[in-house]
Amino acid sequence: MNKIIAVTNQKGGVGKTTTAINLAASLAKLGKSTLLIDIDPQANATSGLGLSKDREVSICEVIETPESIASAMVETEFSGLVILPARPDLAAMEVTLGTEDNRYFRLKEALGLVSFDYIIIDCPPALGLLTLNALSAANKILVPVQSEYFAMEGLGQLLQTIQQIRKGLNPQLELLGVVLTMLDRRNSLSGQVRSELKKHLGDKVMGVTIPRNVRLAEAPSFGKPISAYDKWSKGAKAYTKLAKIVARAA
Repeated sequence: MNKIIAVTNQKGGVGKTTTAINLAASLAKLGKSTLLIDIDPQANATSGLGLSKDREVSICEVIETPESIASAMVETEFSGLVILPARPDLAAMEVTLGTEDNRYFRLKEALGLVSFDYIIIDCPPALGLLTLNALSAANKILVPVQSEYFAMEGLGQLLQTIQQIRKGLNPQLELLGVVLTMLDRRNSLSGQVRSELKKHLGDKVMGVTIPRNVRLAEAPSFGKPISAYDKWSKGAKAYTKLAKIVARAA
């Protein structure tokens, strides 16, 4: 059975796509067959792995016709990692899906036709039909949270959303954990945010933090995950550790 993890946060700019790309690549490097799904109209996970955002077949076609998933998946140059890319016109799907039957379960239907050890979904930073498709298909949610003052406020809204999804669309959905991103150890606020998260969520706070790291920020512009761009960087080591934690927990 596919282990499907939605990487999501309704707040933007928290390192969501960076986490999706690098977790997927790190799991693949651990020998796990891994599919990365870009269901965000910004298509940054797609370009972040060096693919064009104007591919003829993408997640758009899969949402319309789930049986097309095999033709939409692309083998990357990184061993074990496959991507289902996105195009910017995916944004129009929010409108066209609105009146369709089975509109919340198109992605789930498609993923029933493929087999991977792990499927990582990079969600949009909004709770629309695309995100609901991802959360209906997923077993687990991983939430990247930036180490800043408003982190808890946005997280509280997301946890409420998870409860609503569990009551309706997907009773099996569980919170895998929260991972603190963009951590600057010189800033005492980061430690305060982590302490606050631990107080509210306990062991759901992942035992690794993702540092604010120049090499990590540079990697997408070269179309590479950090493990391929600079495997000795602090960012690469952090995502390798996160992948090992996820592989044990999910």
